[in-house]
Amino acid sequence: MANLRDIRSRITSVKSTKQITSAMKMVAAAKLKKSQDRINFIRPYIEKMYGIIEDLSEHVTINSNTAYSEKREIKNVLIILITSNRGLCGAFNSNISRMAVKFIEEKYSNQLKSEESKTDFYCFGKKGYEFIKKNNFEIIENNNQIFDELSYENISNIANKLMLLFKEKQYDCIELIYNNFKVAGISVLKDEVYLPFLIDKEKPEFPAEHIFEPELEYIREMIIPDYLKTKLFSIFLDSIAAEHGARMTAMHQATDNATGLIKELTLEYNKARQAAITKEILEITSGAEALRSD
Repeated sequence: MANLRDIRSRITSVKSTKQITSAMKMVAAAKLKKSQDRINFIRPYIEKMYGIIEDLSEHVTINSNTAYSEKREIKNVLIILITSNRGLCGAFNSNISRMAVKFIEEKYSNQLKSEESKTDFYCFGKKGYEFIKKNNFEIIENNNQIFDELSYENISNIANKLMLLFKEKQYDCIELIYNNFKVAGISVLKDEVYLPFLIDKEKPEFPAEHIFEPELEYIREMIIPDYLKTKLFSIFLDSIAAEHGARMTAMHQATDNATGLIKELTLEYNKARQAAITKEILEITSGAEALRSD
């Protein structure tokens, strides 16, 4: 009967785990819906801002002619790694962290070897920070609190700091590595140059004259920093949505696994119980036969 008690205890434990994973799945699904709504609101705005900058490039030089678009020889590199503070979301954190290490070792191998260059990390999220620290890379800062209150204002302060680091030439290139949200449970590991800010193609033709108010140069100097702030905010929203999607998928799979395990344990319990009952019947029968023979 001890075996039956053990199986019963395991069934109870797995059922309890199933309740937890099922609840976590529902919570993640609710958070994912909220994150998706925020992304859907901001993406058209980002696209429109970039379209305006492209239009401006027909009239005024954007690339290599602003404080945030200056092309330099790349000696000092800063990698912005965005992960999460919590686990239980499958390979969400481990995949992006391994990608970051592989990325910097392959793309910036010369800078890593040079004593005159810097290859640093700026980590957002506890999981990524722990991985990068374990691999002995230089980390200039770790910000885990940003996810407690993610707002445009807080991200703007971070973007201002990054733009200042680039403007003061402490870093020649700043790159972002994050999970780009697609649909629930599916995200793309992405690396993207944040600074210098360069548009895809500046148009050389001479369009019809337009009247700009205020002046073109002023618009250019104002809109690029605004775009960089909004872009960084959207990237954080992408990463958070991808995290919720990954956690929802992981908890769904855990719930399904728990359901399957409960079925197996229940079958095992019934077999053991049947065997115990059969054994007791045989013992009783054997005892009755022994008494009868006496």
